[in-house]
Amino acid sequence: MVFKLVSRIATGLVFVIGLAIAATGAQAGGAKNGTFTGKSNHVTTGSVEVKKEGGYYVITLSKDFFFDGAPDPWVGFGKNGKYGAEVAVLKNDTGAQTYKIKADKAGDFNEVYIWCKKFTVPLGLAKLSK
Repeated sequence: MVFKLVSRIATGLVFVIGLAIAATGAQAGGAKNGTFTGKSNHVTTGSVEVKKEGGYYVITLSKDFFFDGAPDPWVGFGKNGKYGAEVAVLKNDTGAQTYKIKADKAGDFNEVYIWCKKFTVPLGLAKLSK
């Protein structure tokens, strides 16, 4: 009898802990991370984190982000090597910066780009993973 009671309590605790872990992951939005590599003979380094907050995706470039410069650079999303949605004009060539885009405008993505809108070429690419 005592064994059954302890067993049920333990099972309940495992269930509650599992729910708490799942809720924390859902609340945090399951952040995805990536590291930039340069494209089109440009130097782009540093990392990026993308997480969902409410109805938005928040893109955060790391404090060690560096881009060697080009005309009309944008931050954007893409999927499997194909550029997709524009997010915003790149604020700075170096350092931490944050961008937001409504989730319904982002589409399906697994990459973050630094993109030259003027010449329609990639300047940097970060493939995202959990």
